[in-house]
Amino acid sequence: MALSKFLDPKNDVAFRQIFGIEAHKHILIHFINDVLELEGNRQIEELTFISPIQNPVIACKKESIVDVLCTDKSGIQIIVEMQVKPTRGFEKRAQYYAAKAYARQLNKGQEEDGKYANLKEVVFIAIADYIVFPDKVAFKLDHVVLDKKTNEHDLKDFYFTFIELPKFKKKSINDLETILDKWCYFFKYAEATSEADQATIAASCKAIGDAYEAVNQFNWTPEQLAAYEDEVKRIWDNQAALEYQLDQAKSEGMEKGREEGREEGREEEKVHTAKNMLADNFDIEVIAKITSLSVAQIKALQQ
Repeated sequence: MALSKFLDPKNDVAFRQIFGIEAHKHILIHFINDVLELEGNRQIEELTFISPIQNPVIACKKESIVDVLCTDKSGIQIIVEMQVKPTRGFEKRAQYYAAKAYARQLNKGQEEDGKYANLKEVVFIAIADYIVFPDKVAFKLDHVVLDKKTNEHDLKDFYFTFIELPKFKKKSINDLETILDKWCYFFKYAEATSEADQATIAASCKAIGDAYEAVNQFNWTPEQLAAYEDEVKRIWDNQAALEYQLDQAKSEGMEKGREEGREEGREEEKVHTAKNMLADNFDIEVIAKITSLSVAQIKALQQ
């Protein structure tokens, strides 16, 4: 069991406990408004969950579903994903999930009825615990579809926001300047946050304070804590298996290199012997028999 008061919000079970249940919906609303920088009448005031599984303990075992899928009162669908393990093609998976959410808005037969005009936007928000875009400097990246020549935003139905936690470098609450800084600090350092620092952050943003309380292990049931620990163990086991495979590959590579080196050494020794025998005017056929070199190889040594 974790020793600190606060659990790791990047853990799948914890993440869904913070953002994926009705009791904490206000935390999700604040988070989305803060990340998307929505102000005034653009702010989201209400959300409806449409994820197929809302129990975080069950949902964490279903790797094929998104972490959080919800819709606002205007019908805009919002996907919120936590990605801890580096995954090749994660940006493609983001587009795939967004496209699936977009297509699901039409019921069977509506395509023929010209209902495409009723399709609503899809927003994909990803928090990644690794660097997805190594050529980018900023830790928050917003992607939209723009006209290549004019940069006009004509195709408005897909929005992608990626938050790359390794690029967030602030380690003290005294360095936190924006609400996004505070959310990133929460994701990176919740486990190590003291109660005094949590109280300071909560005083400036109640939603983040509530997010801390959502991962306060003393507020969790034994079943929830067991699911959390199972997820930690699963990650450790996967990492151990990966490290073993890497060690095996490295060991096999080194052994192959040693064998190739030994073989190269044997070949060099044969060549050296053949040259000495040629210098002593031995017959080429005799040299070939002794060194196992071909006649052609020995003749090449004469040149």
